Amino acid sequence: MKPPLKRRVPKPRNPFVALAIARKAGEHEKTARAKRQAEKRALKKRLDEQ
Repeated sequence: MKPPLKRRVPKPRNPFVALAIARKAGEHEKTARAKRQAEKRALKKRLDEQ
């Protein structure tokens, strides 16, 4: 007769992961790169109109 299979116990969850994910989700502003690109597009559009 075979011995019963051992059940694997899952690793405990890392409590810092939830905090890191929540912190990452707070961005509501455009990045500096996006602002710079928007300014560049606006300038090119104004120059093309003239």
